[in-house]
Amino acid sequence: MKTATFDEALDIIESLPEDQKESIIEIVKHRLIEDRRNLLVQNIKEAREEYSRGEARRGTVDDLIREIAR
Repeated sequence: MKTATFDEALDIIESLPEDQKESIIEIVKHRLIEDRRNLLVQNIKEAREEYSRGEARRGTVDDLIREIAR
């Protein structure tokens, strides 16, 4: 299957009727939101695993600044 370039994709989208263009915009927005949500879930999972292994600590912003200043 051939992968379309960005310009080719834009040309295809521009050839669509307006209602289909709007549908594509909504679909892409929802997919981006879902991708970001999945990335956030993965980051939280990794942070919890690091914390349970003792590789991360809890603290305040002041604690972090003191740690960096050392």
